[in-house]
Amino acid sequence: MFDFEYQLKVLPDKPGVYIMKNSFGGVIYVGKAKILKNRVRQYFQNSKNHSAKVKAMVENISEFEYIVTDSEIEALILECNLIKKYRPKYNILLKDDKQYPFIKVTINEDFPRVIVTRNMEKDGGKYFGPFPNVSFVHETIELIKKIFPIRNCRMRIVEEKTNVRPCLNYFIELCKAPCAAYITKLQYRKIIDEVIDLLSGRDKNIIRELEDNMKIASEKLEFEKAANLRDKIIAVKKVTEKQKIITGNFEDEDFINIYSDKCDSCVQIFFLRYGKIIGREHYVIENTIDLPKKNVICNFIKGFYGGTAHIPRNIYVPDAEDIELLQQWLSMKKDSKVNIKIPLKGDKKATLDLVGKNAETTLSNFKMKLIQDKQMHIESVEEIAGLLDLEDIPHRIEAYDISNIQGVDSVGSMIVFEDGRAKHSDYRRFKINTVKGANDYDSLNEMLTRRFEHGLDEIRRIQKKDLKLSSGKFCVFPDLILMDGGKGQVNVAISVLQKFDIDIPVCGMVKDDSHKTRGLIYNNRELNIELHSSLMRFITRIQDEVHRFAITYHRSLRNKRVLHSVLDDIPNVGGKRRKELLKKFGSIENIKKADMDELIKTNSIDRRAAKSIIEFFKNQKN
Repeated sequence: MFDFEYQLKVLPDKPGVYIMKNSFGGVIYVGKAKILKNRVRQYFQNSKNHSAKVKAMVENISEFEYIVTDSEIEALILECNLIKKYRPKYNILLKDDKQYPFIKVTINEDFPRVIVTRNMEKDGGKYFGPFPNVSFVHETIELIKKIFPIRNCRMRIVEEKTNVRPCLNYFIELCKAPCAAYITKLQYRKIIDEVIDLLSGRDKNIIRELEDNMKIASEKLEFEKAANLRDKIIAVKKVTEKQKIITGNFEDEDFINIYSDKCDSCVQIFFLRYGKIIGREHYVIENTIDLPKKNVICNFIKGFYGGTAHIPRNIYVPDAEDIELLQQWLSMKKDSKVNIKIPLKGDKKATLDLVGKNAETTLSNFKMKLIQDKQMHIESVEEIAGLLDLEDIPHRIEAYDISNIQGVDSVGSMIVFEDGRAKHSDYRRFKINTVKGANDYDSLNEMLTRRFEHGLDEIRRIQKKDLKLSSGKFCVFPDLILMDGGKGQVNVAISVLQKFDIDIPVCGMVKDDSHKTRGLIYNNRELNIELHSSLMRFITRIQDEVHRFAITYHRSLRNKRVLHSVLDDIPNVGGKRRKELLKKFGSIENIKKADMDELIKTNSIDRRAAKSIIEFFKNQKN
């Protein structure tokens, strides 16, 4: 039994991180403290001044741990890492923790390329972004290829080599064929400098030069060339037209503002690069009642910049906690000075106010859509209750499926819908342990048995310790179970429930010969549903989701097995090197294509290991 009174007494008066846990040992909150003794004690003192969220959290704390650090900045770094690792329930989390794409010009190469990447590395390349709009990035790359005759192949080019036959791109004037030495390094670099000017927002000179050349071509009656130059001018303007000019300052800047109503908040961020807005993003953070805005923004900065590769030089906010500490942390991550500023007047304040208005509009639209979706989802759940003639509307629905290929890597999936909406936090995956071969019935039996055994065990422990059901992972039982299949799958579920004396209605989602959902099977009777009805769309969505979740897990296990079995056979390549190779190249195919120079540039890979990798894949071909 955890002795709160003693543990609170022995808390050190040093900086560190504290970790709150529930009765099942799950991490429910991670926080940092300048002085651990003072901060942790506050949670267990008079709760009159605590927010509703803090009160709810404290009720679920069964124990806590702490880690002492040498400084507050170390505590901040550790806090960010632990939040990322555990994703605790009561921390402010960014649900769509994206890694935004960059446009990279590989100026570290003799003949650079322009590519899309989601990883910003210190490799000598020049990066532009990040861009929240992925389609804009790919469209920009395609337009650049049309405007500038640069290569897009991965060939390692030696300038002196002249016996190479150029590819089709040379003959259709999309590349100057540096591979065949048809252009010098200096001439090619001039083209790349123009690409960099365009991506940097310095497009006026490019347009002026193209217009001059078009005029000259027209005067010489070279109308085809003039038309081609005209198309290039249009393409250049198209690249820059979506970027709104805000300021003449050419530093990287992010503007962050927040709008809160009685319950929730929306944080909006505008990305400014080279004086232009290149994109924006928003995050709706629910249940922020009683939380000060500066606290939400502080947590947003930690979550957002802790998970993104690019940190700008200047970040503008209306207010935030621990600004000096955040600046120190971000400067360490960026390896150069980062400023967090609170503008009070002028253009920066006007831009920040614009971001705030966008946050207000976004939150309003989000709430409106939420209400509409909720109504639609509730109607679907009411329809299914009417179709099955259930006494109560099923608030919680669980669906189950099995996935394997010829009995290998069998996995089970459980998805959850509450009030007609997917509840991703309650999804569960099961690796089938006791069944050999492709036996879906026995696999379902194992999965359902484990699911309800876990649930009943948690309920007993919760009742014994007088805790809340929300503290468990399996203790909340469904009001309706949907099986991906017909009578056989339904009967397996019913037999498991009878074994535990649990009364939950079970029905199956049956498909036709074309593998499309045609209806439900319940109490040994098939119930047909109108093909284009909202109920059919709802049932199909559940069936597609449980199938997707099972397939995704199965694929990940299969890929891990295949990847590891191949890489394990390479001499001089251990666990750390395998991890670094996959991290950099992403797949076995890309590792196979890599040359000596690319392999050596990979962390932990020396010349001996690179040679082993090349020889290994060379021998595989023979």
